Amino acid sequence: MRAIRGLWRWRHNPLRRATDLAEAWVALAALVLIVVAAPVLGSFVGAAAQFSLQRSVRQQQHNRHLVPATVVRKLGDAPVEPDPDATSAHDPRSRVLADWTAPDGTRQHGPVLTTLTSPHKGDHFDVWTDQQGVITARPLDAATATTHAVLAGFGAALLTAGLVDGARRMIVWRMVRRRYALWDQAWERAGPDWGKAGTGS
Repeated sequence: MRAIRGLWRWRHNPLRRATDLAEAWVALAALVLIVVAAPVLGSFVGAAAQFSLQRSVRQQQHNRHLVPATVVRKLGDAPVEPDPDATSAHDPRSRVLADWTAPDGTRQHGPVLTTLTSPHKGDHFDVWTDQQGVITARPLDAATATTHAVLAGFGAALLTAGLVDGARRMIVWRMVRRRYALWDQAWERAGPDWGKAGTGS
């Protein structure tokens, strides 16, 4: 908003200084960059993130498989930290010893987390594994990847706008400091004769 307010310095005024006009040009440049460059950069970052994330989605969906597992016995309590792949951070998680068959046909056996509230021997549930049967996280879905890409682009646009406005503020601050320094020098030169007759004051 300050970049827009800085444009008023273009108004014709006999008291307008060269620095006022310079501040107006700085404000215009900042406004153009915020309105044009920030969205363009945000779109570029979002598109790049979308391309990368959707490629990851395809790779994960190709390399990860949902296979059935069978409970052998219940183990101790599940870890305290929530599973990031769970539908909700508050979903119940039980730690069990289970058997499952990998997509390549090898039989696997080991501890896994399950959403079964009260697992018993012989209960069945699904687990995500890689081709060799190693337990892995659920693959990223396309909708979530798109959401992350949009947020990345929006964040890049906001960051660009913030950097441009920060640069504008720094430039104007330096201009104001120089203006004050020039005023101080002018007062120092006029000070000794200020108010004396015949000095033209």
